[in-house]
Amino acid sequence: MSERQTRELLEQLEELRLSYTQEHCLALAKEAAKDGLPHLEYLRRLVAGECAERFGRLIDRRVRQARMPSIKTLDQFHWERPRKINRPLVESLFSLDFIRDKDNVGFIGDVGVGKTHLALALANAACVAGYSVLFSSAVNITNHLTMAQKSGRLTHELRKYKAPSLLCIDEVGFMPLDRMAANLLYQVIDARYERGSIVVTSNLVYDDWAIMFQNDTVFTSALLDRLLHHSRTVIIEGDSDRQRQRRARETAH
Repeated sequence: MSERQTRELLEQLEELRLSYTQEHCLALAKEAAKDGLPHLEYLRRLVAGECAERFGRLIDRRVRQARMPSIKTLDQFHWERPRKINRPLVESLFSLDFIRDKDNVGFIGDVGVGKTHLALALANAACVAGYSVLFSSAVNITNHLTMAQKSGRLTHELRKYKAPSLLCIDEVGFMPLDRMAANLLYQVIDARYERGSIVVTSNLVYDDWAIMFQNDTVFTSALLDRLLHHSRTVIIEGDSDRQRQRRARETAH
């Protein structure tokens, strides 16, 4: 192939946005000629590399769109720290069949026992598997929607929480919600009912959720009815990281 033809090939690959092929085709061609590889094997390697690079970019984009505060994996979870946790149930969640079934997941436990870690790990696994994900705290969701309601954009902004395959709502119950905020959170959960999966983390068992909704038991029952109709709950018992670290310091002294 002449220098002009090579330049034209690379320009065409750039125009087609085949970045991996553009970058590696010449080196792989030399390698294929040296090793006597058939043309189809050379093509297979180029296509495999192109697919892998595109897949990596897709994952990166999904992770950015998910707005996770950090990246966590199940392998990083310290199973020895909780006093009580249903490990088989947790591990089964990472098949992600609950997303396909449009079921919900709840991680319930005190502050610092690993609820958010597991929710982030599920969110990351879902991104890698090709699902659209959005991660946010309950307070941030209600603050965002309160502003949207005041500006007349509530319907539009609600779609952002309805659209992803998986919505993770962190720290439900961390702060009590006024009537307007509670109603907005209900609208999010109702909009996703049997349409998309929700993962929630909470420091309150479900029986105590009325506390964060001004002790309105009727409202709380309606919200939980939609959230728990198709759900799997993981109860985590144990000390927070800060409590463990404090005891370690006391033991050391």
